[in-house]
Amino acid sequence: MKRKKFTVTALFLIWGLAAGMVSPVQTSINTQLRYAVQSPFLASLISFMTGTCILVLVTLIIDRKMTMDLKLIPRAPKWIWIGGMLGVIFVTSNILLLPVLGSALTVVSVLCGQMIVAIAVDHFGWFGVAQHKMNWPRAAGLVLMIAGILLIQQY
Repeated sequence: MKRKKFTVTALFLIWGLAAGMVSPVQTSINTQLRYAVQSPFLASLISFMTGTCILVLVTLIIDRKMTMDLKLIPRAPKWIWIGGMLGVIFVTSNILLLPVLGSALTVVSVLCGQMIVAIAVDHFGWFGVAQHKMNWPRAAGLVLMIAGILLIQQY
């Protein structure tokens, strides 16, 4: 059973690495789109529109429906509806940061920000996430990430 869990975890880690590899490519492409359309906000809008079209197709193919129970809306926590807004902040910030910081520094600064909040989310169990308390190895990893940002910025 442990072998199967390790294999599944390894596959998900590889998936995560692949998803992470997409981010600097997406940011570079969206930044070029910004120059083409002469607006970081229009570039983000176009990026989200093309993503929405793909998600419509994927949803129709996999879920075979585009409906949900509307009774869910008043019962669900209000904060679950802001993910798209946070995505806009993420994508548009990347478009604005890349020309100033470059690809590597943009990615590591954003990733470090993600890690700081991810560790807090884990530590406090926010948003229904299982708690994983802050410990020395996690703190050391975060310090090393910050050191990495400083090294990348210097060289």
